[in-house]
Amino acid sequence: MKLLMTRKFDDEKMKMIEDLGYEIVFHDDRILKNTEETDSVEVAYIYYNTDKIDYTRMKNLKFVQLASVGFDHIPKEYFEERGIILSNNKGGYSIPIAEYILMGILECYKNVFSLRKMQSEKIWKYEMNMLELSGKRALIMGTGDIGKETAKRLKAFDVEVWGLNTDGRNIDYFDRCFKTEELDGIIGKCDIVVGLMPSTKKTYRMMNEKRFELMKEGAVFVNAGRGSLVDTKAIEKYAPKFRGVVLDVFEEEPLYKDSPLWNMENVIITPHNSWVSEGNNERLFKNVYSNLKSYIETGKPATMLQLKKGY
Repeated sequence: MKLLMTRKFDDEKMKMIEDLGYEIVFHDDRILKNTEETDSVEVAYIYYNTDKIDYTRMKNLKFVQLASVGFDHIPKEYFEERGIILSNNKGGYSIPIAEYILMGILECYKNVFSLRKMQSEKIWKYEMNMLELSGKRALIMGTGDIGKETAKRLKAFDVEVWGLNTDGRNIDYFDRCFKTEELDGIIGKCDIVVGLMPSTKKTYRMMNEKRFELMKEGAVFVNAGRGSLVDTKAIEKYAPKFRGVVLDVFEEEPLYKDSPLWNMENVIITPHNSWVSEGNNERLFKNVYSNLKSYIETGKPATMLQLKKGY
């Protein structure tokens, strides 16, 4: 079975994939384009530059494995129409992103903004405006892999963790879970709000002026999921209300240089960087290998996306 790969693993891992029964067609992700060879494959492992491929020319294509978690760059309607199976790097970046979220919350609670300023000015004095996480309540909007890893870490700090998902189903590491329709009634009861919802029509600008108005004065807001969750103008308006705001993703990236967020002392801005970690490649291979193995044995990968739902 022909498999297009646009980024190689080490020799041992590549041999493991070949031993599953795949004939590997390699085209470097950085110079990827359609060729007679790429268009003949049944399975494709696409690293990141998926926009360089015209999938309509790949008549034999039945399964695409992504290295990314998000798949906004994939022509979902065409995949649905053709019945092409799509899998992502499920859980591949959950640990580093969860650690990033915890880092951001702690920086806000321990007022690292002030401590760094004093260090830069060589000022030695006590900073008394510090809070502890113990006893606080956090709302995690999105209870998937990243949400669970975040909840697990917050529980270690004695934080009460609430979760938000489509039907309010109970999830491990969460004290309580609520339906998305219940957001307005609970968001004002939480000291910390973390955005990790998938990118769908229903979640577009879910965090808008109305929701920021409902949040507690002095709360902490983090968005490390999808930029489309947050109305940029709304967070620009309401950021001064909060103890801290941590933003790794935005509606449009990069964030425009004239945004007032850049100059707010209580705001942490990072360039869609929360996923970076030395452990990513090993987790990515495990996901890719598991799905390729399952596909060649059963005709379906071990995990696959539900394109209509958007996750």
